[in-house]
Amino acid sequence: MKGLISNRSEIEKRLSSEEFDLIVIGGGVTGAGVLLDAALRNLNAVLIEKGDIASGTSSKSSKLVHGGLRYLQQKEVLLVYESLRERQRLLMNAPYLVKPLPFLIPIFGKNGIINKTVARFYTVALVAYDLTGGLRIGKPHKRLKVEEAYNHFPALKRDRLVAGFLYYDAKADDARLTLTIAKTAAEHGALVATYYEVKEFEKRSDGKATGVKIVSSLGDNTEITVSAKKIVNATGVWADEVSAIDDSTHNITITPAKGIHITVPFDRLPCDIATVLPVRKDGRSIFVIPWGGETYIGTTDTDYKGSFDNPELEEDDATYLLNAVNDATTANLTLDDITGTWAGLRPLLSDTAHFGSEKTKDLSRKHRVTRSKSGVITITGGKLTTYRKMAQDTVDEVIKDLGIKARRSKTKAQKLVGAENTSKMKRLGSPPKDPLPPSMSDAILFNHLYSRYGSISYKLLNQIEKDPFLKNEIVPGLPYTYCEVKYAVESELALTLDDIMSRRTRAVLHDGESSIKSARAVAEFMAQLLNWSTDEIENQITLFTDKTTKELSSLRSGN
Repeated sequence: MKGLISNRSEIEKRLSSEEFDLIVIGGGVTGAGVLLDAALRNLNAVLIEKGDIASGTSSKSSKLVHGGLRYLQQKEVLLVYESLRERQRLLMNAPYLVKPLPFLIPIFGKNGIINKTVARFYTVALVAYDLTGGLRIGKPHKRLKVEEAYNHFPALKRDRLVAGFLYYDAKADDARLTLTIAKTAAEHGALVATYYEVKEFEKRSDGKATGVKIVSSLGDNTEITVSAKKIVNATGVWADEVSAIDDSTHNITITPAKGIHITVPFDRLPCDIATVLPVRKDGRSIFVIPWGGETYIGTTDTDYKGSFDNPELEEDDATYLLNAVNDATTANLTLDDITGTWAGLRPLLSDTAHFGSEKTKDLSRKHRVTRSKSGVITITGGKLTTYRKMAQDTVDEVIKDLGIKARRSKTKAQKLVGAENTSKMKRLGSPPKDPLPPSMSDAILFNHLYSRYGSISYKLLNQIEKDPFLKNEIVPGLPYTYCEVKYAVESELALTLDDIMSRRTRAVLHDGESSIKSARAVAEFMAQLLNWSTDEIENQITLFTDKTTKELSSLRSGN
C-alpha cells in the first residue's frame, strides 16, 4: 500500500514484522528529505518521529526558501550558491507551495544623505547574490528611489529613508512543505510512523546497530522493536540526545540558537512585500513579512539552554523585535499588538564542546554527515532550503554502507505530491459555484486551497460540494476550513488538536486567542473522525489551550 497510513494498528504491524533497509529517526524537513531520497532509490524505509511531522524546528522557521544574503558577509559563498540552487529546484518541484518573494532593503541616512559605505556594501552584496544564483529566479536586484521604497512600506520613517534596494527570494509554509515531502515519500512506498519515541538501540554482539526500540508517545505504552539494516539520526537539535542513546560517550556537536517570530495585525504594520530591517544596536537584521491578514516579524538569534521540546518565549525576545521595528518605522508597536508567536531552535554546528561558547549568529549553516561506532549515520546542521542536498549526502552514505552500487539520488527533478500539472490547473481551474461564507469568496477559497494542496485541492473541493458544512472557517477571519481538518485527519496523519491548529493549518500562528476560542468546535469535529471520548475531547482542548495561553501570556508578563 502506498501513501500515508492512518491506521495505527496497520502501522504497528509493519513496524514489528518487517526488516527495513533504513530507519530514519526524526520527522523534520531533513528526516522527510532522507526518507524521500531513500524511497526513490528503492530502499524500504521508515520514518519514526516522537511527535507530529514538522512539530519541531521545521514548523517554526522564518518560512523562507532563500540563499541567505547575510552569509555573504561571512564569506560563505559556496553555501549561498548551494542554497540558491536548491531554492530553484524547490520552485520547480513544488511551484504551488514555494513562490518567489520580493524583498525591500530600506537604506537610512541623515539629512537625506546616504552613507556611501552602506550603499556600496549593498550594491556589491546584491550583485554577488545575483551572480551566485539569485538571478535563477528571473529577476535581478534593482535600486529604488525613496518614494518607491516608501510606497512598499508606508510605515518607514520617511525623514531617515534615503533609498532602497529590491531583490528576490522565495517563501513557503515550512510545515506543509515538510509534510508534503513525507507524503511524496509515502507515495513511493515509504512508511511514516508519528508519535513513537526511540528509547533504545538494538545491537549485535559486535556493537553494530540493527534496529530501535520505540514507545508510543500517545500514552498507550505500546512498545515495539523495529529492525533495519541502517539507521539515520536526522533529529535536528535533538541529534546529540539521540546519539547519546546510541553511544554514552558522544560529544556535543550542536549549539542550538533560538529564533522567535511574532505576528501583528496587518493594519498595524502594512507592507506589500517582505522587508529586511537593520537592527542598529547589534548590526543584525530582521524580516518583516506580510502574511494574509497579518504581518510577521522575526527572527531573534540567541544562545539557548532550556528544554528543546518547548522553547521558551520570553518577553525580552519579543521586545527586541518590536524595538527594532519601532526604530525604523512609525508603527509604535507594543506587546499588546501581538496576536501570534512561534519559537524554534536552529541546529547550528558547533566547533566547541560546550553550549554557549560561540555567538550563534556567527555559526555556519553548513551540514555534516557523521557515522558512530555502531554504524548509525547522523546528519546535522543545514537549513530548510538545503534539506534536499543534506538528504542526498546522507543517503549516499547509507548506500555506501549497504554496498549497493549505481543508485544515484533522484530528488533533483522529483515533483512533490500535488505538483502534477499544476501550471495547467492554475490556468484552467475554476472555483466552485456553491455559495460560501460571506467572509470568503469562491475565488479566495480556490486560491487558498490551491496554494496549499496543488492538484489535491480538487479532492477537497469535491468534498465541499458533497457537504457544504466543510467550507466553513474553523477560526473566524482565517481562511482554513473544516474540509482541511477532515482531509488532515483522514490523509495526513493529524492525531491531535494541536496538529490541526498549529501545523495542518497555521491558525494559532496568525491569531492565538481566536484559535483558543475555536478549539472546542474543532476538537468536537475531530472527535467524530477519530472516535474520541468526551474525556479525550476535554484533554485535547486543555493541552492546546494551556500551551497557547502560556505562549501568549509569557510575552505580556509586565502588563
